[in-house]
Amino acid sequence: MAQRIRRFGVGQTAKVFGILYAIMGLIFVPIFALVAAFAPQKEAVGFGFGFAIALPVMYGVMGFISAAIGCAIYNAVAGWVGGIEVEIGGEAV
Repeated sequence: MAQRIRRFGVGQTAKVFGILYAIMGLIFVPIFALVAAFAPQKEAVGFGFGFAIALPVMYGVMGFISAAIGCAIYNAVAGWVGGIEVEIGGEAV
């Protein structure tokens, strides 16, 4: 039976995506910290341990903002055309 996703909750969806993006940003922390540890000090002006720590925060904030904008746009478009159609199985696996 096909059903439609007509609306996403902007705040809740943005919060989930913000946390997911922050977790993804944590993956890059060891890489940036390692590069910063071996980079010469003169060349590592804007790239150091502070950047490695700020990266997950920046990813989280950008994930939150982009998901909120994306949800708002989706909600507007879905109001015009009816949303995404999905089929949900009723049988337990």
